[in-house]
Amino acid sequence: MSLPQPPSQAPQIPACYRHPDREGARSCTRCGKPACSDCLVRAAVGSHCLDCAKAGRPDAKTRAVRWNASQSTLVTFVLIGINVAVFAWISLSDSSSLGGRGGITRQQFDLGLNKALLGYTHEWYRLVTAGFLHFGIMHLAFNMFMLYQLGQLLERSLGRAQFVMLYGASLLAGSLGVLILDGAGISGGASGAVFGLLAAAAIGMHRRGVNVFSTGIGTTLLLNLFITFAIPGISIGGHLGGAVGGALCGYVMLAPKWRPVPSGAAWLTPAAVAVASVVASIILVG
Repeated sequence: MSLPQPPSQAPQIPACYRHPDREGARSCTRCGKPACSDCLVRAAVGSHCLDCAKAGRPDAKTRAVRWNASQSTLVTFVLIGINVAVFAWISLSDSSSLGGRGGITRQQFDLGLNKALLGYTHEWYRLVTAGFLHFGIMHLAFNMFMLYQLGQLLERSLGRAQFVMLYGASLLAGSLGVLILDGAGISGGASGAVFGLLAAAAIGMHRRGVNVFSTGIGTTLLLNLFITFAIPGISIGGHLGGAVGGALCGYVMLAPKWRPVPSGAAWLTPAAVAVASVVASIILVG
């Protein structure tokens, strides 16, 4: 019996489709082209060559849509970024503003809110810019921490557009409170808007049958109200005004599904609070 003869020549390993001088020991599981290890990327099933990986990648528009959908609290981070950017701009212009214990800098004066000043200049933009002004790093850090915490809760629940409207209505209601209750100093800070978010969250929980004061929201609200009245120099008007505006918005915007509000009310309420706050501010200043 004759034995099988060995092959006269060893089988040839194909070359990589991109590097002819390298062996393509493996093949693309999509198109079958041989490729070296540098020209294969891991896929959900097997490995793809670079050409197939590129062809299977979503276009820029699709990637942008997917990224946008994955950012559940994008508005919260944008608001934090604006506040931090304003503080950084002021601090770079005058480093004495970092501690918050020096005098008012020129930039703080230009952005801050005061009834007598507003009556003289009629610079109505101050109703908004004051909400992004902070006096010292601790003032900024506390407000941004609260904004982050509340944003995680409310932006997911309301959606981006309604969250922006709630924040803006609370900010403007806080500015109205400053004009009604605060004295001669320059006021500023995101605390009016933050108090509005806090009050809206508390009202929303109450409407859902939750005992607010058994939660962290209720405890935080009580603690901040105590600090507002106990520590000198804090804007009582800004905090109370923001809380009232936020509570009015939250009563409608965070209504439970079994107690529905009229269609469109969740949009009209914060818009009405914002407009009423601006009109009342103009009338009050005269």
